[in-house]
Amino acid sequence: MIYDITQELFSCKVYPGDPAPAYQVLGEITKGDKCNLTAFSMCAHNGTHIDAPAHFLVNGKTVDQLDPAAFLGDCYVTRHEGDVTAEDARRMLGYAEAAGAPDRLLIAGKATITLEAACVFAEAKIKLIGNESQTVGPEDAPMLVHLVLMNADIVILEGAVLSRVPAGKYFLSAAPLNLGGCEGAPCRAMLIG
Repeated sequence: MIYDITQELFSCKVYPGDPAPAYQVLGEITKGDKCNLTAFSMCAHNGTHIDAPAHFLVNGKTVDQLDPAAFLGDCYVTRHEGDVTAEDARRMLGYAEAAGAPDRLLIAGKATITLEAACVFAEAKIKLIGNESQTVGPEDAPMLVHLVLMNADIVILEGAVLSRVPAGKYFLSAAPLNLGGCEGAPCRAMLIG
């Protein structure tokens, strides 16, 4: 089974204050043009996207400097509602380890990673953490959670669509667009299980 866990870009959720994606039709065959052609503009953090360390770290890696291996590989999907505590984080990591997918964790549900949980994930040295929200940390103060995860070289996948995905082990493919020098990038994220 393949699950497309990517938001449609032009109708996606947008973090408060970020510009929404927009497109402009430049050419239409039905209007006599040789081809259909579209231009678009967006924030690097719209829809389903990754955060590179440069998002919050002055000398952090940009998207093009990240190891592609972080975005491809075994992944564990778990469910949670509300704040993810340190105890919740340890339990989630235990499930992922038991399933043979300890390096990548996706949290389905309306979950917010707390600073304490971020420290547990950082100590575990996972490669990637993701969720359904447009930010992994609290929406009104996301910086500290991001800093802990990014200083531990954990890639962040935000805005995944996990509502139809049962908990369990999957193969994740969530490679971002190769946007040189950028602190984030949209991706087409898929789970295969």
